[in-house]
Amino acid sequence: MSRPRVFIARVIPADGLDPVLQACDARVWEDELPPSRTELLRAIEGCDGVLTLLTDRVDDEFLDRAGPQLRVVSNYAVGFDNVDVPACTRRGIPVGNTPGVLTDTTADLAFALLMAAARRLPEGDRYVRASRWKTWGPMLLLGPDVHGSTLGIVGFGRIGQALARRAMGFGMTILYHDVMRADTAVETAYGATFVPLDELLARSDFVSLHVNLTPETRHLINAERLRSMKSTAVLVNTSRGPVVDQRALYEALRDGVIFAAALDVTDPEPIATDDPLLTLDNCLVVPHIASASRATRGKMAAMAAANLLAGVRGERLPTPVNPEVYERG
Repeated sequence: MSRPRVFIARVIPADGLDPVLQACDARVWEDELPPSRTELLRAIEGCDGVLTLLTDRVDDEFLDRAGPQLRVVSNYAVGFDNVDVPACTRRGIPVGNTPGVLTDTTADLAFALLMAAARRLPEGDRYVRASRWKTWGPMLLLGPDVHGSTLGIVGFGRIGQALARRAMGFGMTILYHDVMRADTAVETAYGATFVPLDELLARSDFVSLHVNLTPETRHLINAERLRSMKSTAVLVNTSRGPVVDQRALYEALRDGVIFAAALDVTDPEPIATDDPLLTLDNCLVVPHIASASRATRGKMAAMAAANLLAGVRGERLPTPVNPEVYERG
């Protein structure tokens, strides 16, 4: 009996790669850069399953090119804005993701970015390396305190709540906004207060974004909302780049509308080397590394592999994005 044919769109940790290689006729894209659209479409022809990354757009063209035998799309990420899930559902193709496993690791990075931007750590490092450190100075690289400040969390799901746990240790006042208000027990556990978004922005010393990218959240943080924030505020984004209007953010940082920003995600990714944000000392940008711990990336690989293998075997995915495909007649 022939083994299922699958395509893996990048090298992933052995926790997930090895089981797939053992069970399937697998082609792995081994370059550091993702396959071009042409290369991707060529690679998936005739596949029973595909393991995609956020850089791989899955749409009707993709599904047509793969062919009617395609049984599963396993996305190596929690987010799945790169996948046209309704198109997959219409064809009865389950889509898997890797939820839960990266919650604490992402919250760790969000808080690290918050701290680094507040205390101006990247600026301080550059200051020393440029041989500018001549003496201790009472006005050198001043920034806001983190302890005892007010943190506004936009999107109070698993990662937002994990960030709140960290903030509690710093005695921060926690405000949150979400389309769905959390249970009273959750609010009590984290000492978190639900407020409208505009109030959150106006009151917070730090604003951290943890929303999915949808038409409603695209440019959620725009010029008007940046102007509603404190001039001493710090914006942190570990969600998706397009949640922030990047041009508006540049102008707000340049003009002192807000104090600083720290971004794990940009629009586009990677950010262009000539993007004006990269000229600003008060903007910290890192290359989408929120889940980049060895343990977490390994767990993500194992989950993505489990979804892929279940799909090609005709079994229910452990973590399906569109479970309604199993309800089809």
